[in-house]
Amino acid sequence: MRKILKSSKAPKAIGPYSPAIMVQGFKKIIFFSGQIPLDPETGELVGANIKEQARRVLLNIIALLEESNLTLENVVKNTVFLTNLHDFSDFNEVYKEFFKEVYPARTTIEVKGLPRGSLIEIESIAVEF
Repeated sequence: MRKILKSSKAPKAIGPYSPAIMVQGFKKIIFFSGQIPLDPETGELVGANIKEQARRVLLNIIALLEESNLTLENVVKNTVFLTNLHDFSDFNEVYKEFFKEVYPARTTIEVKGLPRGSLIEIESIAVEF
């Protein structure tokens, strides 16, 4: 079971994420290493902009989830690394195509650089209910 935790004494989410997620009764928990926009067939970086790169990263996460018979509905936490926070709104547009309410909890951090010159990296935590 996933439940959004909200409080009138804490700020509301300012994007497609939940302030906190309570998870009960899960069977397994999976910690994903950070994923960058690599083509699974060539191993090469793909995407010329944040939207294209975000889409590839999320498709890579879906592929890993499928190996455990899970979906994005099982993701309870994402940590997003962006090399430019000015890409935040474009990233959110793509993110909302993949994640629906109940949104995972999320942290977004601007970093100086990422592997292979990527614009984005996402690490996730998923649970099986």
